[in-house]
Amino acid sequence: MKRTQRGITLIGFIVVLGVVGLFAYVGMKLFPMYMEYYGVKQAMRELASEPGVATYEPAKIRDLFFRRLYINYSDDNITNENVDVKRVDNGWHMTVKYEVRKSMIGNLDVVGKFNASQQLSRKDGIE
Repeated sequence: MKRTQRGITLIGFIVVLGVVGLFAYVGMKLFPMYMEYYGVKQAMRELASEPGVATYEPAKIRDLFFRRLYINYSDDNITNENVDVKRVDNGWHMTVKYEVRKSMIGNLDVVGKFNASQQLSRKDGIE
């Protein structure tokens, strides 16, 4: 009675290892981009909870936002041109749109376009 071996071959193992390695490499390239985006969202939420933020001037709002980004160790992908602060009825509406380009493999790049917005309004309804 002949017994056959079962399992993965060396070639199969190398292929599986290559695929897993490729996914790990792509994940390591994408992870910092998304961590920065979540840092932007967090900075905007913190800014919205700032007392009296609806009465601030746009320049002060931008300054406070960039200070929070600096604390979160964000890269230099977000500039003053990427931040838009517009007046709404009971405060401000802040929008941050930016693009991140990272090299992947050789001449291939990965591009991430991010868009976040936050309402900066009066909590107590006082004008």
